[in-house]
Amino acid sequence: MEGEKGIVCVTGGTGYIGSWLIMRLLERGYTVRTTMRSNPGHTKDIGFLTSLPGASEKLQIFNADLNIPESFDAAIEGCIGVFHVATPVDLEDKEPEEIVTKRSIDGALGILNACLNSQTVKRVVYTSSAAAVLFNDQDVDYEADESVWSDADFIKVLKTYGSSYSVSKTLTERTVLEFGEKHGLELDVVTIIPSLVIGPFICPKLPNSVSVALAMILGNEDAYGFLALSASSMVHIDDLARAHIFLLEYPNAKGRYICSSDGMTIQQMYEFLTASYPEFQIPTPDSMKKYEGFKTRGLSSKKLLDSGFRYKYGFKEMFDGAVQCCREKGYLQFNG
Repeated sequence: MEGEKGIVCVTGGTGYIGSWLIMRLLERGYTVRTTMRSNPGHTKDIGFLTSLPGASEKLQIFNADLNIPESFDAAIEGCIGVFHVATPVDLEDKEPEEIVTKRSIDGALGILNACLNSQTVKRVVYTSSAAAVLFNDQDVDYEADESVWSDADFIKVLKTYGSSYSVSKTLTERTVLEFGEKHGLELDVVTIIPSLVIGPFICPKLPNSVSVALAMILGNEDAYGFLALSASSMVHIDDLARAHIFLLEYPNAKGRYICSSDGMTIQQMYEFLTASYPEFQIPTPDSMKKYEGFKTRGLSSKKLLDSGFRYKYGFKEMFDGAVQCCREKGYLQFNG
C-alpha cells in the first residue's frame, strides 16, 4: 500500500545510523526519501540501500550537501517527518573546528527552513550525540539527564579526540532546539542524544562508533582515549533506530531525549571481551591507563523510558552483531 504511513526524509542515508533507520522505516510502512552527497568522478555503492526489502517501491535517493543547505529542499517537499542524521564527522580534527561547526549549523538551519516552508512536515527529529552532554566541569558522580549540556569552551581547552565533532554537535543541537522554540506552533523539533552506537551494520564502510567500541579488539590505539571517555554509555543500533521512529510518532515528544541503554567501565569491558572473544588479544586495563584522562558520567534515559520506549538489546547483542559484521566485511581477522 503505497505511502500508507506517509513520506519521511532521512538525511545522511548512507551512514551507519541513517541506513539502519531507513531499513526499519521501510519495514514499518513508510515511504522514505534519503539524501547523500554526490561525489563527482566516483560512483558510490548504494546497493545496500536499493536492495533493502521494499526499497524498489518506497525508497527515493536524492543528492544533497550540508555545504549547500538549499539542496535538501526537493527531498523534504511533501514529507510529514524528517530525520536529520547527516553530520560532518572529522574525528581526527583535520579541519578547523569553526569550519566543521559552521557547516553543521548552516546545514541544519537549511533543513529546518525547508521543513518549515514545506508546510507538510509536522516533526523533525535531530540526531545529536552524547558529546553534547558529557563535556563540562560539573560533578561526575551522578548520571546526566537532558538538562546537562557540554561546554564548547571547555571542550576546546580539553582537546579530546574528536573535539571539533563534540563542539559542532553541541552548538548545532542548541541551534536546532532554539529554532524549534521559535517556530513551535508550525513545526515540532525534538533531538535524540545517542551514546556510543554499536551493533551490526549494513553500510559497507566501518562506522566510526563501531571502530571506537571495538578498539580493544581491532587494536585501534587512536581510539583508546575516546573509548576511555565514552565506554561508560552505549546503545544498540537497532534500539537507536526504533527510538528515532518512536520520537517521530509519540504525540507528546518535546525537547531532548537521551538514548543510552547500558554502561561499563574499561575494566568491565576487558573482562567481557576476554570472556566472550578469547581468540583476540585484548589490551589489559593497566595498559589502557595512560589513555585515561577526563572522567565522564553515565547517561540517564529516564525521560525516554517514561515516555513508553523500551530497549531490547544488551552488551552481548551489541558486540556480537558488530564483531560478526566486521568479520563478514573483512575488517576483522583472528589475531590470537
